[in-house]
Amino acid sequence: MAFSKLKRRAKIKRRIRKNITGTSSTPRLSVYRSNKQIYAQLIDDSTGTTIASAGTLNNKAATKGTKIEQAAVIGKEIAEKAKKAGIESVVFDRNGYLYHGRVKSLADSAREGGLKF
Repeated sequence: MAFSKLKRRAKIKRRIRKNITGTSSTPRLSVYRSNKQIYAQLIDDSTGTTIASAGTLNNKAATKGTKIEQAAVIGKEIAEKAKKAGIESVVFDRNGYLYHGRVKSLADSAREGGLKF
């Protein structure tokens, strides 16, 4: 039985999420990727709150260049916001997307920004 793209991603997302939870000391870095934008959130699952977020929709600097370059800018921005919040290590949640292209670029630049995962 062939799944559609959305159903396949939802199945992978559930499989990942049952093993990954974010706490206040090590929040979950969740990535959402649409066709035009990319977003990242630091989530504390124990309280259900978002600690910090970044996205290309609200960032004028991230609208220039290719989508991979935009993802790198967002990765650096979320790393800066995490440092301000006193967070050094996170758990990476690729949200069912392949660790390739924009998702990999965001993760690499967040690592360069000082996050450990």
